[in-house]
Amino acid sequence: MKTSHIRAQDTAERWYIFDASEHVLGRMAADIAVRLQGKDRPEYTPSELGGAHVVVVNAEKIVLTGKKGDTKEYQRYSGYPGGLYIHSLERMKERRPHDIVKLAVRRMLPKTRLGKQMLSRMKVYGGDEHPHSAQQPTKVETLGS
Repeated sequence: MKTSHIRAQDTAERWYIFDASEHVLGRMAADIAVRLQGKDRPEYTPSELGGAHVVVVNAEKIVLTGKKGDTKEYQRYSGYPGGLYIHSLERMKERRPHDIVKLAVRRMLPKTRLGKQMLSRMKVYGGDEHPHSAQQPTKVETLGS
């Protein structure tokens, strides 16, 4: 059997839109990561950028399960002694709600140059308006609970 190698130029552009107020954060991030990598298509090629473009709206209304709203923290380190910054989920939700979704997806993608290109194909917006209506994105319905 011959192995096929599909180039990125030969794949059709696909656009999807996710409403973060209708999906649980982790399940939505996993589905977005699969679509960005192109693993939802039969012509998946690991070394090519054959995935889709994803638009996420209503990032400020994300849905979480369990006690994550009270206990989840985000850490970042400046590189200096004593430079560890810890932010609660509530603070991130107030200041930068789009970063919550972006971080969840980024951590599920490959940690390579190709992974960075995949992440650049995802656009996250806090409200329900976005400038990508000309691409006619397909709305992704609520996933299983």
